[in-house]
Amino acid sequence: MALKASPDDQALLLDLQALDTKISQLDHRAKSLPEHAALHLLAAQAEGVRLTHAEQSGALEDISLELGRIESDVAVVEARIARDSERVATSSSVKDVAALEQELTALRKRLGDLEEIELTVMERLDEQQAAERATAAEQAGIAEKIAEATAQRDAALASIAAERTTAAAGRRTIEAKVPADLLALYERQRARYGAGASLLRGGVSLASGVKLLENEMHAIRAAAPDDVIMCASSEAILVRTNESGL
Repeated sequence: MALKASPDDQALLLDLQALDTKISQLDHRAKSLPEHAALHLLAAQAEGVRLTHAEQSGALEDISLELGRIESDVAVVEARIARDSERVATSSSVKDVAALEQELTALRKRLGDLEEIELTVMERLDEQQAAERATAAEQAGIAEKIAEATAQRDAALASIAAERTTAAAGRRTIEAKVPADLLALYERQRARYGAGASLLRGGVSLASGVKLLENEMHAIRAAAPDDVIMCASSEAILVRTNESGL
């Protein structure tokens, strides 16, 4: 037996469909917020900068260790120079003094070489520290942008959620007024085809945008007002109103 429902009950489906469409649009908006793409891009940037900072920190540690070794070598050579200088000052042996002077010459050359190396490493250290500070500042800037985009996303999602809650409450109110068998048909068609109800306006089914053929319009005109008619193009329940052009 064909399903029947009063024109008023069928008209409720249009309100239900409008709210379902709005809820779907809100869900799409929530997934498509520009902040999602911005945060994805910022996360990729943050990861790249993090890796750079990690490499710079490792290089900085290596240079610091290298400088520490050189400073230790400098200290050893300076200690030996001080010791030999003291021995030269106190020695009475010409042979020993000559040997010590020769050793001091070699030590002073070694000290000069070490100090040049030390200066070069210190310059590298300064450069690496400056690069590391710049990267740390870049990290902080990206973190600030992430926090800002996150706050904007959360605010937008909260606004959408509030709209969705209102729409869902309105849907429940209308749903409670629709006869169970009509509601079940609406829900089944909506789940299968995307639209559960379609307004017939001026001979056009709005769910599909298709203008009905004259023989289809003739059959609709011949149907009883409480007959539930299905749209051939959208598979939705075709709701007739005074706008339908019948």
